[in-house]
Amino acid sequence: MTLIDYRRPLSEQRPAAGTSTDPSAPDRSTPRGRLEVVGPLGPRFEEILTPEALDFLALLHDRFASRRTELLTARTLRRESIAGGAMFDFLPATRAIREDRSWRVAGPGPGLEDRRVEITGPTDRKMTINALNSGARVWLADHEDALSPTWDAVIDGQLNLHDAIRRQIDFTGENGKEYRLAEETATIVFRPRGWHLPEQHLRWVRADGRSMRASASLVDAGLYLFHNARELIERGSGPYLYLPKLESHLEARLWDEVFTTAERRLGIEHGTIRATVLIETLPAAFEMEEILYELRDHCAGLNAGRWDYLFSIIKMFRDRGRRRVLPDRSQLTMTVPFMRAYTELLVATCHRRGAHAIGGMSAFIPDRRDPEVTRQALVMVAEDKQREASDGFDGTWVAHPDLVPAAQAEFDAVLGERPHQVDRLREDVHVTAEDLLDLEVEGGAITAQGIRQNIRVSLRYLDAWLRGSGAVAIDHLMEDAATVEISRSQLWQWITQGMLTDEGMPVTRERVEYFIDRAVLELDTEQGSRIPEAAELLKEAVLGEEFPAFLTNGAYERHLA
Repeated sequence: MTLIDYRRPLSEQRPAAGTSTDPSAPDRSTPRGRLEVVGPLGPRFEEILTPEALDFLALLHDRFASRRTELLTARTLRRESIAGGAMFDFLPATRAIREDRSWRVAGPGPGLEDRRVEITGPTDRKMTINALNSGARVWLADHEDALSPTWDAVIDGQLNLHDAIRRQIDFTGENGKEYRLAEETATIVFRPRGWHLPEQHLRWVRADGRSMRASASLVDAGLYLFHNARELIERGSGPYLYLPKLESHLEARLWDEVFTTAERRLGIEHGTIRATVLIETLPAAFEMEEILYELRDHCAGLNAGRWDYLFSIIKMFRDRGRRRVLPDRSQLTMTVPFMRAYTELLVATCHRRGAHAIGGMSAFIPDRRDPEVTRQALVMVAEDKQREASDGFDGTWVAHPDLVPAAQAEFDAVLGERPHQVDRLREDVHVTAEDLLDLEVEGGAITAQGIRQNIRVSLRYLDAWLRGSGAVAIDHLMEDAATVEISRSQLWQWITQGMLTDEGMPVTRERVEYFIDRAVLELDTEQGSRIPEAAELLKEAVLGEEFPAFLTNGAYERHLA
């Protein structure tokens, strides 16, 4: 498998086994393998895991599971080449795509024309109602970084989305408060888990009898599309998805083929499915145009996934010497030069191709019990969103309903009555590979407080994650899997590169382990705490010789599966 592949015309592409080259041709083929449920069945699970839905998942696995494995191997090979001294650059083999100014993406579907504020969050029943009622134009229904992927949470989320789309959802809290949908609700964009994640509770049994874990991406997206695509279309919207963690245009191509197969199988028009891709890995930042091109029949835009982007930079350059080491996480703001280069390139790329550019998440959140914390959060969020709107973004993310008005005010000030500013081409932007790779942070430093903060955030988040919560407010910041990946990756890199704090203290395994043990004593005070298990996971991730590609992969297999 090659890492760089010139984009051939659709008619010349190698189709997946059993597919037609005509994207509008009905697909009546029979899956060669089957999907088996190996997890326990909870209330109403049979409404999601129907024989027909499992056949649909089997078809997707027959066609695409092997290619997914090849692409994950390609990721590993690319990372090894970076460790060996190679450097990122824009792909010479796809220069013609970047230089061809004639092509455009499909753009927004019904209900996605105006995305000025999007609220993100997990798909538990209460959050589903609150997000849809929040006043945001879009709800990112998150089965990825904001989800602790217990089997119950995965299927309950599908049930809640199924009910919400049909306006059959309500919820009564322990205090008796009732939650119901308002007359006007946000447009749903569903985020499945990334290509790298498995789903342990479903097994794909191949035609030759061999079995393996199902792909979490194909399971999440497949179940959502199978149960809701037609219903969404009939209600004047459409099946929309956010695509996380892509590392190449070849991975985008695979998603495009999944969508085409799903449309043909479900009998819906080609191009009805629309995707927004999160540019949240360093490799993807060098292939934005190619990613848009691969998904052009199904693409609505790109998003600046800022936290995972920082994690990806640390991961890619973790063993490339001290020049590639970033300072304390608190100093990695959106105004440092390499982050400015990344976001400005994203806006310019999107608008050149008729795609929406969606801004990222400001981590500050309000506290209804503390007016001063709320005031500061609103100020910080307004400043962040003002910068994005001024830079040309068409919309942005918030993590809390109370932040919707503040974010909307900043975009209203720039957009007025316009739904977006795609016509603002940002022809003044000229970002080079060197701009993206210049990781210098003026005044940046590693501090003892930064080490302790990374440890405490990681422990508190992992404790919550092990207990079933994937998005957690910690010290008035919204933490999810992405922000914790930054924290533990920095600790590993600082140790491995033999860094010193600004106080002159060596960052050693022994010292970090000591800080972890001290934090456990301070935090393990609550009944039902999973802090000791969180500490075990954190020590394995930051003290070992090997760097786990994703912290939650091993934790999922050991604790949630």
